[in-house]
Amino acid sequence: MSTMKMTTAGLLLTSFLVLTACGATSNNNSGASGSDSNAPANTANANADAAPAETETETPKEPVTIEFWYGLGGKLGENMQTLIDKFNASQSDVIVKPVVQADYSETEKKLQAAIATGQVPAAVLSSNVDWARKGYYAPMDDLIAAQPDFNKDDVVPTFLEQGQVDGKQYFLPMYGTTQVMYYSKAAFEKSGIKAEDMTTWEALAAAAEKMTVKSGGKTTFYGWEPMWNQDNLIDAAYSKGGKIISDDGKTIMIDSPEWISTWEFFRKAIFDDQTMRIHSGGQGWEYWYKTIDDVMKGMAAGYTGSSGDQGDLDFTKLAAMEQPGWEGVGAGKPVAQAILAGIPAKASPEQQQAALQWFAFFMKAENTAFWSMNTGYIAVRQSALDDPAFVEYSKANPQSTIPLKQAAHASKPFQDPTGGKITDALKIAADKLEISNEPAEKVLKEAKETAQRELDKLNK
Repeated sequence: MSTMKMTTAGLLLTSFLVLTACGATSNNNSGASGSDSNAPANTANANADAAPAETETETPKEPVTIEFWYGLGGKLGENMQTLIDKFNASQSDVIVKPVVQADYSETEKKLQAAIATGQVPAAVLSSNVDWARKGYYAPMDDLIAAQPDFNKDDVVPTFLEQGQVDGKQYFLPMYGTTQVMYYSKAAFEKSGIKAEDMTTWEALAAAAEKMTVKSGGKTTFYGWEPMWNQDNLIDAAYSKGGKIISDDGKTIMIDSPEWISTWEFFRKAIFDDQTMRIHSGGQGWEYWYKTIDDVMKGMAAGYTGSSGDQGDLDFTKLAAMEQPGWEGVGAGKPVAQAILAGIPAKASPEQQQAALQWFAFFMKAENTAFWSMNTGYIAVRQSALDDPAFVEYSKANPQSTIPLKQAAHASKPFQDPTGGKITDALKIAADKLEISNEPAEKVLKEAKETAQRELDKLNK
């Protein structure tokens, strides 16, 4: 809305004109300059003459429009749109334009192409430590400091730390995630399985075998479905005490007994026993939703999936539990990871400030609590746990507390010092095991050789 502002020059000029006008009429109206009531006409004329100089109309400031790239579908995409709309309606300085990608991987691929052309979005739900070191992302420390209400101390420390590279804050956590277990209440009840007894993978394997249904030598109902890719396998290996790299950072350790026995456990269940199944391939998150559908449609007893799946699940039929540990080892130690957002360095300073304003809004206690309640992801601010709406929601929806409980004893995500080459080797190994039925020892030793070569190059 336009406003009328008195400029310094206008004030001086007005004073001069008023004095001049008073002086010009003093002969006819003795003493009028000292009495407002005795000189209305002269004062009005003076103001009329001075009006063009004493005020100016402020041109309305155009809002900064920024693109926000993210790869979220289903209920996640709907809830992201809800918060974008809420932000856009809450102020007039910034407009966030959503640009939806197929998934996280496609977001990074398209960002790489955008960086090459210089036509980058201002905000992106993606992070890459190697790219930050190369200067592709902008450090946010100064931008955060300019936001007086941001309060870094309230952000869950482990999530905030995951966005730091070489002591600088390059990424901010939008939400946290960890992979938990979702199971069919009916399937467990039918077979007499109790969730509280599923504290080890060995116990779950026995339960999966009991619940599996076969006909004509083929499985028609699976006892469990892990999620395709290396993540579930890594979680289980961590829970047995496995490490990817030695503490001194020089040796790849993915061919240790902890890794081999863990991965072989899953290969055997998938191919030999046929009590578990993997959906792989497809476009974007297709494999993920096929896995969920198997449980929802009564074709599997349960699956291992993201805490973020909760927004897509029917908890009148399903329930959640923590990932198990291993006999003689202890509680599970799956990864709890922050989903991070960054600002490309090639975005203009004005757009970078706008992007930080959007991130700060998303991270507000009430908004991160909303995201947690509606998606199942973990809120990034500690104060969100005291949000009245969240407190009431967790009482009525106990599954919402499972990711928080698991995060309390979770592992930090692996930071690949080679820029992703070790992670790629593990992904290839997982595909060979889960899709091609190659033995764990073989695929892990091959992966170690590849990963060790890359690590050795770094350590030279």
